Amino acid sequence: MEEHRRDQEEKAKVALLVTSDIRTPETDDSGRLAMQLLEEAGHKVMTYMILKNDAEQIKEALRRLLADKAINVIITSGGTGISQKDVTVDAVCSFIDKHVEGFGEFFRRLSQEQVGEAAIISRATAGVAGNKLIFCLPGSRNAMSLGLRKAILPILGHMLWEVNR
Repeated sequence: MEEHRRDQEEKAKVALLVTSDIRTPETDDSGRLAMQLLEEAGHKVMTYMILKNDAEQIKEALRRLLADKAINVIITSGGTGISQKDVTVDAVCSFIDKHVEGFGEFFRRLSQEQVGEAAIISRATAGVAGNKLIFCLPGSRNAMSLGLRKAILPILGHMLWEVNR
């Protein structure tokens, strides 16, 4: 356990990508919360954008973010369900080299305590594309809070260290 704690000081340069057909910067409570939690933890949000639920638009944004050397973590908010409009996970997975299955499993276990059996329809996921970490979280404020506080921030420094060694 001590080996994993030594790397927690690694700080992320984050791109926050919100997918929604209705949110704006003024109404995006999840995005504002994510920026607040990340910055309180010492990480820097380099980019924040809201995109429509359009797979090609999401993929184009991901191409740009993955090419940006200033960013080492991408967090998406929204598009993790099973409706026809939920295309974020599919778009992200087309770029992932290594899937981090434990993230989705862990997030769903934590979510089950809050939302019960509805947790099983979340496709929250994480992976590595090149040398960047990508996390896909549901779009609700509660999911963002849970995902960041319990699943991402406690291990993010170590994950960054691992992906870059």
